Amino acid sequence: MERAGACAARIALEMLEGKALILAGPGNNGGDAFVVARLLKQAGHLPVVLFAGDPARLPEDARGAHGAWLAGGGRCLAQFPEDRFGLIVDGLFGIGLARPIDGLYAEWIERANASGAPILALDTPSGLNALTGQVTGPVIRATRTVAFIALKPGLLTGEGPDLCGRIDVCDLDLDVGAGDGQVVSPELFRAYLKPRLRNSHKGSFGSVAILGGAPGMAGAALLAGRAALKLGAGRVYPGMLETLAVDVMQPELMLRSPDDALRLASVLAIGPGLGQSPSAEALLAQVFDCDLPLIIDADGLNLLAKIPQLQRKCAVSPAPTLLTPHPAEAARLLGCLPGAIQADRVTAALELAKRFSAHVALKGCGTVVAAPDGRWFINQSGNPGLASAGSGDVLTGMLAALLAQHWPPLEALLAAVHLHGVAADACVAEGRGPVGLTATELIDAARRTLNRWIAELAC
Repeated sequence: MERAGACAARIALEMLEGKALILAGPGNNGGDAFVVARLLKQAGHLPVVLFAGDPARLPEDARGAHGAWLAGGGRCLAQFPEDRFGLIVDGLFGIGLARPIDGLYAEWIERANASGAPILALDTPSGLNALTGQVTGPVIRATRTVAFIALKPGLLTGEGPDLCGRIDVCDLDLDVGAGDGQVVSPELFRAYLKPRLRNSHKGSFGSVAILGGAPGMAGAALLAGRAALKLGAGRVYPGMLETLAVDVMQPELMLRSPDDALRLASVLAIGPGLGQSPSAEALLAQVFDCDLPLIIDADGLNLLAKIPQLQRKCAVSPAPTLLTPHPAEAARLLGCLPGAIQADRVTAALELAKRFSAHVALKGCGTVVAAPDGRWFINQSGNPGLASAGSGDVLTGMLAALLAQHWPPLEALLAAVHLHGVAADACVAEGRGPVGLTATELIDAARRTLNRWIAELAC
């Protein structure tokens, strides 16, 4: 607790302009807050501590921290003061909270959020479920969050990224290991960022079939195809349900019938613009007999959710299968409501991976990548500009390109998800978005980023 409080106090001193208000709760998070208050006072500040609990009922370490605060000349208020503050430290409730906050503490949260002062949250913003990223009642909206020991998944996915602000990690000199969950970074796939051999040809980089493009939805398949081409696939065959002669914006794409595309491919992606017609259903059934790496997205997932026979074929397929659902598609696959998916995104992604023996990217704020062996990852790149039509189709094409270039399924999925977000961040940095960022703009940004990674990070 002393080390946690000392780390938080250092950050508080960086943020502090004027007087600090410390909100101390009835548990160990409150104990951390008392340590912060004592150290701020020792540094020459006069923090105001708000505490309405019973000191005798505090956990042992927190009770000691409370006593040390009082012994150093500190005192506690029980009513929210009317003063203006230059910083509020949220030490109300930590990672163990699993119920909505109500009563006096809910009032304090509302007043803190309305104060206009920057807020530093200790371990997690009070009211945020640190495991799931779910919010069920009043919640602190922090400017910064200092996470103790390690990051928690709820800080990175669901509502967490909008509530935590900047996140600092204080490991307290404890080595907890990587565990099952990790944050996605290029280090996880660095071994596959390799320069191309000079003695190469287009056959060296695989052939991708993008199956979809029903009437009125051809653009989705073309977007996926363009992304696959520009991320390095040797040949790309959009297998179109709507007959088109050529993509005039990308004539390098070799448009085919779905059957021809299947015959020519080394990697399959089904779903962009697929629709849910009988022809689409028959095509989805056909891909499970091809024994090729397979990406299922969009209406491919919706059809899969409706056909138990195909679910069974997916689960026993010997070829790598990758699913890229958004929460509504994930809910259909698991037979629940989208709210249940969002209530625990990591668990939902792991259940999909287990049920379908697939690598899964559960898209959304803090995309969760799950592997069939139980490992999971949360991606932090990206921004709201990705919430636009066609963005998911571009991700599918990017992923197909990496698989065609012989990347393993997990590393390909991690790289595609991370690169997709980094491309969106690059577009925003250049002034294109987040409002109005288009899926087409992501593709060239992703290509530039991938080539830069290969130049800078190649093993």
